[in-house]
Amino acid sequence: MSSRSEIRARARKALGGNIFATTWLLVLVAGLVVEALLGAVSFTFVGPFILTGPLYYGLYKVVLKAVREQDSKVDFGDLFKGFTEDFVGNFLTGLLVALFTFLWSLLFVIPGIVKSYSYSMALYIKADHPEYDAKQCIDESRKMMHGHKMQLFLLQLSFIGWMIVGTLCLGIGTLWVSAYMQTATACFYEELKNQPVVEG
Repeated sequence: MSSRSEIRARARKALGGNIFATTWLLVLVAGLVVEALLGAVSFTFVGPFILTGPLYYGLYKVVLKAVREQDSKVDFGDLFKGFTEDFVGNFLTGLLVALFTFLWSLLFVIPGIVKSYSYSMALYIKADHPEYDAKQCIDESRKMMHGHKMQLFLLQLSFIGWMIVGTLCLGIGTLWVSAYMQTATACFYEELKNQPVVEG
């Protein structure tokens, strides 16, 4: 497994190398669209539960394409594939991840955080394998993340300095950092899926 600095470097390269690169801006906009849509339905209570899986499925499609095909343009059509490629499966995957994480959180905060990392790859797996059902995605994520949860936690924690700087820039800079962190997480998934699975 590559070091955190190597994964961040790969993410920067995938995004085009600097914060004004086209791919970086497109991934940023994709993330904003997802958050805006979820925010728009948040008052309905059930809206986020219905849309989270399909929207994040599409977002991960976009980010994975940026990581894997660095010379290609981000296709915003991919952002909505969660509604055309097994909508029910995407909805159930997002719903079950949220539900299981919530139930573990009832045992105190730490178990909930640990389980959120266990299930964190479920929608990436779904994006790669639309034919998988929700249980398969969650089970594969749990197996994939066994022994790697702390690595992902530390990778994401390494962005805290960037987030602080972004906040000082009227909060606008955090948008670029979010796109950067999302891409780094996709790079982490890319490496992890090629690692031998350790049952636990």
